[in-house]
Amino acid sequence: DKRGQRLTHLKITGGSMSVKDIIRLTQSEEKINEIRVYSGDTYTNIQTAPSGTVCAVTGLESTYAGEGLGIEKHAEELVLEPVFTYRVILPEGADKHRALSDFKKLQEEETKLNVVWNERYQEIRIELMGEVQLEVLKRIVADRFNMQVEFEEGSIIYKETIDDITEGVGHYEPLRHYAEVHLLLEPLKRGKGLEFKTDCSEDLLDCNWQRLVLTHLEEKTHIGVLTGSPITDMRVTLKSGRAHLKHTEGGDFRQATYRAVRQGLMRAKSVLLEPYYYFRLEVPNAVLGRAMTDIDRMGGKFSPPEVSDDEMSRISGTAPIRKMHGYQREVMSYSKGRGRLVTTFKGYEKCIDAEEIIKEFGYNPESDLENTPDSVFCSHGAGYTVKWNEVENHMHLESIMKVKAEEISEPVLRTYTDVSDEELLRIFEKTYGKIVRKSVNSPIRTYKEHEVKYRPKQKPKEKDYLLIDGYNIIFAWDDLGEIAKDSLESARDALINRMCSYQIMKKTEVIVVFDAYKVKGNRGEVEKVNNITVVYTKEAETADAYIERVTHELSKNNRVRVATSDNLEQLIILGHGALRISANEFLTEVRAVEDEIREFIKNYNT
Repeated sequence: DKRGQRLTHLKITGGSMSVKDIIRLTQSEEKINEIRVYSGDTYTNIQTAPSGTVCAVTGLESTYAGEGLGIEKHAEELVLEPVFTYRVILPEGADKHRALSDFKKLQEEETKLNVVWNERYQEIRIELMGEVQLEVLKRIVADRFNMQVEFEEGSIIYKETIDDITEGVGHYEPLRHYAEVHLLLEPLKRGKGLEFKTDCSEDLLDCNWQRLVLTHLEEKTHIGVLTGSPITDMRVTLKSGRAHLKHTEGGDFRQATYRAVRQGLMRAKSVLLEPYYYFRLEVPNAVLGRAMTDIDRMGGKFSPPEVSDDEMSRISGTAPIRKMHGYQREVMSYSKGRGRLVTTFKGYEKCIDAEEIIKEFGYNPESDLENTPDSVFCSHGAGYTVKWNEVENHMHLESIMKVKAEEISEPVLRTYTDVSDEELLRIFEKTYGKIVRKSVNSPIRTYKEHEVKYRPKQKPKEKDYLLIDGYNIIFAWDDLGEIAKDSLESARDALINRMCSYQIMKKTEVIVVFDAYKVKGNRGEVEKVNNITVVYTKEAETADAYIERVTHELSKNNRVRVATSDNLEQLIILGHGALRISANEFLTEVRAVEDEIREFIKNYNT
């Protein structure tokens, strides 16, 4: 509204809603501050909205168009989707981040507008349907935000899919980490989008880990290997995987899952897709030949022309949007203003000159380090990288493509609890090096969780901080993982509550960080819950990135520890002068604090 308050328009379909009610949304719980019944630009405030009321409310910051609350289901996804991308040219001296926030507000209001922040080039890009919408957007930005913007010439949004069935393998095993994921990638009919499912026995991979793999599949925009465009029309099925009873932690399956998708795409026959129009073209009979020649040149397909008595011919068919873009002006020119072109979005089809487009992009999937198809294995206590086309020679599980149909219903792979002690020893020695025993009866010396070979030199610091990678810890601790099966929100609350006592006893400042980067329009949030600082990251910022940035700043003058299981994050943390504590070590420490509190209460009562 004019005061900058976010309005959510809705209809009450049953029961009633009152001011200060707590509303359970898809991502969170929020409170109704105000209920308004509008009449034009004016409105009346009411305290309770009964069934049938159409109203607007304030206080809800995470709602989105089409969301169903209570017993109502979400609306079907919109058929229309943006097909053009434009770079926003801001006025000289304009604040990019404030402009991004303004565009995000418009995105929430207009579902056919998609706003993207390009971190690499530090620029705003918008995705929409075409030039008419572009002109409207330019006027709205000027009227509402007093900002004169321009847009660079638009380009087509391409997508990629595959043309055959293949297996993708991701293995992530640096020292003291372990995860292997086997995915089946299958092509779907055009327009089906992406489907993620699991068809993996819990005897092979625990249900908790399977859910985590599905979460990682859904949380990221996976890109193809031809042009780096988003993938679509594909079913990705988790078929097999393995975790280690001791060394596997939450972030390991993120790495293994991402690498499995990329490795499968590298092995598959990829197909470049581009958006198409349905068109209906009406021109005078005298220029029908010109129109048919143009459509054929565009790579379009059309039915035989319909010739009428009014000296006008009509052609219907499909054509690539890239080729037909701007053709309306040509029609008006060569038909002397009598022609008419009507287009509607058809969907994505195979690109007619894919090789040329791929060459223009110049995308090299193997040099894209943020989306690597390679895997990481471990030998003699050190991790090493294996190229995507050599993973089959190193992976620990059998290929799912080799399993016979009659064997699919039976467990074809074993877990660590099924193998013999001798085989476990061979696996251990292959991973960490030869074990030397002092005598025949002496036990094998295993690596202790609390041992850290290298620790940064400690300097006098002012204050103690503990940063916690929230979801990483939740999925690494068994009790919290069980709670997360039913409610991720309850698991978050349980972790925060346990940290309250810990913070008091340890006299350290606790900061719990949760990923919220995949929530569209999310601006990030920092709040105090029972004196614990809780951070929800902003859109396009992971918990890892937030922790790395904050660690770098806090470590300058304070003692900082980070509780996480992410290996890449560990390396950066150590480089910033902070100490890393693993999920298992941290659990031991928390339990010790809880035992100390119970002992104190027991002594106090006696």
